[in-house]
Amino acid sequence: MTSYQRVLIGITTPFLFISVSPLMAQEATQPVGQQPPEAEPQFNVQSMAEYGGVLTPRGRLILEPEFQYSHESINRMTFEGVSVLSTLLIGVFTAQDVDRDNYTASLTGRLGVTDRLELEMKVPYVYRDENERINVPIEDGEDGVFSLDRELSGDSLGDIELAAHYQLNRGQNGMPFFIGNLRYKTTTGKGPFDIDRNSEGNPLELSTGTGFHSIEPSITMLLPSAPAVYFANLGYVFHLEDSVNQSLSNVDDDRGNPLNVVVGDVDPGDAVRLSFGMAYSINPRTSFTLGYKNDFIGKTKTDYVNVDTGTTTSVQSQTLNVGSLLLGWNYSLNPDVNINVGLELGITEDAPDTTLTFRMPIGMNVF
Repeated sequence: MTSYQRVLIGITTPFLFISVSPLMAQEATQPVGQQPPEAEPQFNVQSMAEYGGVLTPRGRLILEPEFQYSHESINRMTFEGVSVLSTLLIGVFTAQDVDRDNYTASLTGRLGVTDRLELEMKVPYVYRDENERINVPIEDGEDGVFSLDRELSGDSLGDIELAAHYQLNRGQNGMPFFIGNLRYKTTTGKGPFDIDRNSEGNPLELSTGTGFHSIEPSITMLLPSAPAVYFANLGYVFHLEDSVNQSLSNVDDDRGNPLNVVVGDVDPGDAVRLSFGMAYSINPRTSFTLGYKNDFIGKTKTDYVNVDTGTTTSVQSQTLNVGSLLLGWNYSLNPDVNINVGLELGITEDAPDTTLTFRMPIGMNVF
């Protein structure tokens, strides 16, 4: 595989973009018995791989500014009481309406150290906004409904990510390309235990990071079949356990007496990440991507320590299933600059409703 072909295909996640090389399609359609004309090497920079792809050539640097917007809306009706008949409920209904908006501006740099090894660094800045309204029927009151409106926001540096990608084979004789990836996420953003809270322990702002280190090994497969490229990725995210040691100020016992409770060790649930799809070349400048991704996130285990008695209580959260349909579009302005637009549509209950991403990879030779 020649050096210029290594930058003609790229993958990014969580929105996967693959740009199909027009030159690759031309090579596949040469008449039998005729030697194809020698193509002049070019760097048709696409959105390179956060989770692997046919990698950046040696000495090539990709700078990728990115803007991402996601929206999530939750409308939930809960009931606490007794069901006498299927049509007769005695208790309290609670209506909850939550709207979440996330805005992320980031800059990613990818450097081809060798023709098979690529290093990457991503620096994000995050702004989050959340509006929550809770309605609870009450007997006393003019309208018979107690409403709680809460608006929170938060902005700061997000979690910086470092990654390395290595191309394992040459993809000859119709074999797919395999790329090994290793990603590390820092805790530079404000985690859920780092934000400001009031005297009752309620948050006054939103977190901009996870608050826990994570390591993610994965493997990517790319199978060119001109004018398309099929892709798949399988990874596992290890979230590292950490000791929080943060006191809770709004916990009482059965008699209403305050308890001295501290959040001890927290072990975030690990996650299995799967994605697959197809990229298709429409013409020498334009391609589109259709794919699917699914994250299976395990239970988070949290230890609560009663300082007065020394007893520890462990609580586990529910598992999450985050599945989304991926749509992508790529346009090549010139051999060094591309435009990528991606749309992610959540199709499971735990996934954000919509996520829109805009990227502009810019390539240059540095050595």
